[in-house]
Amino acid sequence: MSVFEKLQEIIAEQLEIEAEEIDYESNIIDDLGADSLDIVDLVMSVEDEFGIEVPDEALEGISTVEDMVKYIEDHE
Repeated sequence: MSVFEKLQEIIAEQLEIEAEEIDYESNIIDDLGADSLDIVDLVMSVEDEFGIEVPDEALEGISTVEDMVKYIEDHE
């Protein structure tokens, strides 16, 4: 399973949406409806699943699913 597919599952579960609604270009807040609490939960799930740490300052550069995939791939 690719990083995108794992991330897609995590986001779908966290935000209670269908995985098919999530693509690379999806903006996590604007398109998928995540709020600040969702973002915190999402980051914790990503850190657990991929064994990485996502510092707060890194979140400033992450707005789309593609941004998150690239961050995970660069830090795994």
